[in-house]
Amino acid sequence: SYRNTNSNGDIGNYLMSKIEVNAIEPQCGTTLTIGASDTNIAGIGTVNWDTTKKTAAFTAVSGRGYFVDTTSAAITVTLPASPSAGDIVSVKDYAGTAATNNITIARNSSNIEGGTSDISISTNSVSVSVIYVDATQGWVQVSDNSSLYVPKYVTATGGTITTCGNFKIHTFTGPGTFTVSDGGNDLGSNTVDYLVVAGGGSGGADAGGGGGGGGLRASATTYSIGCNPAKPLVCGVTALPVTAQGYPIAVGGGGTAPGPGNGAPGGAPHGANGSNSSFSTITSAGGGGGGGGGDNTPPDVSNPGGGNPGGSGGGGRGNCSPSNGTPGSGNTPPVSPPQGQNGGATGGSNSGGSGGGGGATAAGGSGSGGPSPGNAGKGGAGAGFTCGAFGSSNGECSSCVQYFSGGGAGGGLNACSQVGGLGGGGDNAPTNGSGGTTNTGGAGAGGRGNDAGGGAGGSGIVVIRYKFQN
Repeated sequence: SYRNTNSNGDIGNYLMSKIEVNAIEPQCGTTLTIGASDTNIAGIGTVNWDTTKKTAAFTAVSGRGYFVDTTSAAITVTLPASPSAGDIVSVKDYAGTAATNNITIARNSSNIEGGTSDISISTNSVSVSVIYVDATQGWVQVSDNSSLYVPKYVTATGGTITTCGNFKIHTFTGPGTFTVSDGGNDLGSNTVDYLVVAGGGSGGADAGGGGGGGGLRASATTYSIGCNPAKPLVCGVTALPVTAQGYPIAVGGGGTAPGPGNGAPGGAPHGANGSNSSFSTITSAGGGGGGGGGDNTPPDVSNPGGGNPGGSGGGGRGNCSPSNGTPGSGNTPPVSPPQGQNGGATGGSNSGGSGGGGGATAAGGSGSGGPSPGNAGKGGAGAGFTCGAFGSSNGECSSCVQYFSGGGAGGGLNACSQVGGLGGGGDNAPTNGSGGTTNTGGAGAGGRGNDAGGGAGGSGIVVIRYKFQN
């Protein structure tokens, strides 16, 4: 004890005490109460340091501290699975090399600071301790180092790579692999936008229907133009998360052009469907082939003269009755938002025009009836994207707009010229229908006049876009 004078000048005795113990434990349970009954300290964590340095990836154990040596390579420390409140882990940069070879602290399915990103030690000689609090916040840092939680960006290879501002664009005009070496985090980027366009269908021969545009699926999360001008196909569609792995890319070919009918028994050939394109969990269906004139021969005997279903539907053939010139359905198989639209209907009478193929944003136009000439239907319009956001195979970073998945124009026995849909759809030429544009998913046009062949569908494309820097 000692004597001192208080603020009133009184002399008093003051007692100072010191208690030394090795441990304090609760009388029962796991809650230790100190002072007032409403003051609880639960699961106070301490660490015992493992003095054997770590030189390779490992999973940490609660209550341990680790010296991590990244002299030779970056190392990942995985936090414990299924942690309990009060679990604690500490990590120290052993050799002062973390700025060159980072130490990643992987969350192992639990949150870190309420988020779903790993943290990284990227400053030399830094140490960090994290304590698990609850499922909401997860692991919480108890050391003050702002450098621990830094932006990381998606890093990947594959396709033709171009840049536009802070974004990279990978364009695939044929099959390949989008290989991610770093999945990034939510402070930088950890998702990718995509444009997946299937091959367009070919037009039917001999006054045949226009082919349907290739199915088109896209997201529009990471670029500033929002959902225009491709609305509503991309509105509300979120970007895809990616991790370090290879993602196979399939780019669908266009439907093969059918030859002329040449007056063969059973009628002229039907248009062929395009092939599917795919990336990760996204698959776009090939466009439907257009109906062929008088198409009663295998393998389309069940669909005489009708357009095929597909990403967008093929148009029904002309010069026929409505019963055998029905349009093909789009968005087949169905997805939301729809990947394409229906084909156009036939004119439904002798010398009537055929239906145009459906496009990504508009159905194919219907043909008109005779007498000659009956006009064919236009191809349905495709969807447009700003070049700097998606699509331009030459990597142009500008405000231009490029369109995809236009439907092919319908043909007709004596029909006037008709145009394909915006986005690569073929026009009906004076005789054989013209083909869809390569790497747009545009569809081929129906053959115009007696025995004219249909146009081939255009091949598809896959485009992937993500932020790679601030």
